[in-house]
Amino acid sequence: MVRFLGSILKSKESQFIGKLNASGVKMSKKNLSKGIDETQILNKLNELVDEGNTVVLATVVETSRSVPRHSGAKMLILSDSNQIGTIGGGEMEARVIKEACACMDDGTSLLLNYELVDPVAGDPGVCGGTVTIHLETYMPNSKILIIGCGHVGRAVAELASWLGYYVVATDDREELADDVTGADLVIAGSIEDALKQVNLTNQDHVVAVTRNAELDIQNLPHLLSTDAKSIGVMGSSRRWETTRSSLSSAGISEQDLSRVTSPIGLDLNAETPQEIAISIVSQIIEKDNTSNN
Repeated sequence: MVRFLGSILKSKESQFIGKLNASGVKMSKKNLSKGIDETQILNKLNELVDEGNTVVLATVVETSRSVPRHSGAKMLILSDSNQIGTIGGGEMEARVIKEACACMDDGTSLLLNYELVDPVAGDPGVCGGTVTIHLETYMPNSKILIIGCGHVGRAVAELASWLGYYVVATDDREELADDVTGADLVIAGSIEDALKQVNLTNQDHVVAVTRNAELDIQNLPHLLSTDAKSIGVMGSSRRWETTRSSLSSAGISEQDLSRVTSPIGLDLNAETPQEIAISIVSQIIEKDNTSNN
């Protein structure tokens, strides 16, 4: 969840302006736009990211001479290239949208500088001024879907929440799917019920800590149909061989089965639920950091 986004952005914008001033660019805070449209854009950014969308915030941070919008003007760009708000329209805005979509692919931010003087020379306008635009990519927190709300599942939920993941906990036993500390969403029901409510993307993880192999055999075909970044199953190597053999006999391909990590977790010789949770979440962090680099 993006909490206190308005104040965070205001702080970042102030820091950014300070850096520009320190580098010799003349810029006055009194020129910053404080219109209600900018406030609404920040609220919409918060809402979109909380809903699981990747969004780029484009902010005009410095201008000179004649330009369509001045410092503080904001616009949101979504992954489908749709926009909310405007930073001036025209060819310049079209170029910003294209650059923003590229930023979404790798989660980066970017500083753009445009001269609006001579279209023949490639400028995106003829207003006569210059404009600097900051693109900042906001991505939703990765989700961890925990299947099984027993001792280990609850320990994973608490640790993952503390680390900033969006935690979904589910169990087919209604009496266990209740009051799971750290869970943002708790679902009592089958894996089919859970996947109707949760869209697993290639940034998300599955932690299956169920009570027996039969449940894993039931659940894994559904989980393998998702785009989850990782699917981990708790249990011994022997239990996984039983599960794997059954799924293979049912027609699940070796390529799909290779997506499953079992036993789940780093080898820490863990014994207690808390130690096992640390090994599981550590492995998830390792996967995330490796792919990000």
